[in-house]
Amino acid sequence: MPAEFLPGNRITLLNSGARYFPALLSAIEAARAEIFLETYIFADDEIGHEVAGALVRAAARGVQVNVTVDGFGARNFRADFLPRLTAAGVRSLFYRPEIGPLHLRRHRLRRLHRKLAVIDARVAFVGGINIVDDNNAPQEMRPRYDYAVRIEGPTLRQVHHAARRMWEIVSWANFRRRFRHTVPTTPACEIAGEQEAAFLIRDNIRHRNDILQAYIAAINDAQNEILIANAYFLPGLRFGLALHAAARRGVRITVLLQGKTDHPLLRYATQTLYAALLKAGMRIYEYERSFMHAKVAVIDGQWATVGSSNIDPFSLLLAKEANVFVRNPAFAAELQASVGHAIASGAREVLAAELTAHPWHIRALRWLSYGLVRAIVGLTGYGQRHWQPEERTPDSDS
Repeated sequence: MPAEFLPGNRITLLNSGARYFPALLSAIEAARAEIFLETYIFADDEIGHEVAGALVRAAARGVQVNVTVDGFGARNFRADFLPRLTAAGVRSLFYRPEIGPLHLRRHRLRRLHRKLAVIDARVAFVGGINIVDDNNAPQEMRPRYDYAVRIEGPTLRQVHHAARRMWEIVSWANFRRRFRHTVPTTPACEIAGEQEAAFLIRDNIRHRNDILQAYIAAINDAQNEILIANAYFLPGLRFGLALHAAARRGVRITVLLQGKTDHPLLRYATQTLYAALLKAGMRIYEYERSFMHAKVAVIDGQWATVGSSNIDPFSLLLAKEANVFVRNPAFAAELQASVGHAIASGAREVLAAELTAHPWHIRALRWLSYGLVRAIVGLTGYGQRHWQPEERTPDSDS
């Protein structure tokens, strides 16, 4: 389904938890009717308990509070937060709850990876930031670097519909029919600003490729510059071909990736792409100052996206994701300047000469990681149809 850009929005960029959580908590404290909150991780740390406390206070005011967490990413939620929230009247659901590692079967790789909140159908938050403190990481990876946006205006209707629909689906899947949505809220879609924006999701029913197609359409239209900052970057055939075609047109392409990672397997697999990307004229940077979790892009100083979707097969083929797409020069310039500052202050450029200097066992480890990731994707049944042709693109280390 193509992106439906609506005018009249106010989209506020929020850089990392330092800006995101004060805005989110303020909106929760002001809630009067309903709250939807979705997150992959709900950490047992200072921020997790601050958010939980705000939700409890909202429920005490009579607000209908609906929290949906991923059953794998937030598997601690049942012990750490559920009793307190339930006692306060907060309604909580698990998307595909997990009992143990043996229960993570093939279909269980499809996770709720969205991070969004909608308060009183009046303001929404969308991005890549989980309910977790920026400093909840090993010392050398602090603070977490990520983005979200605060949304007011007509696009709020799209976010509210997605949040309400997710709540209804998970309620029925968990046989919690009493958790059906009952608050008759109407999204506040009046003009709030001057930005055109669209909200897109990825799921396994009607929106399998919406986010991917939005990216590819923007890349195909690019004339001058593409800037991508993405935590987990392992594009498939169509995305890779679009990037290479843009490079051949003379578009300047810069990609900011993780230098410190919590998933070494994916990082090693990504590094198999470096040689071909560099040969095509793209510039690659690895963010080494701390842990980068961002999923953003800016194209031609006009188009930008912020969301939860990585550019890898797990996000683009499996997980439930949510991204906001903005067509506005001022917003694009702000995001580009922010990522540019991160590159200048905390990233290292990857040069072609260093790739050939790496010992054979490092290069072998990369290809082994790449093969293992492909095998995992293949277990889902999507690899053959959507991702396997990747080996025939120029995105290889040969």
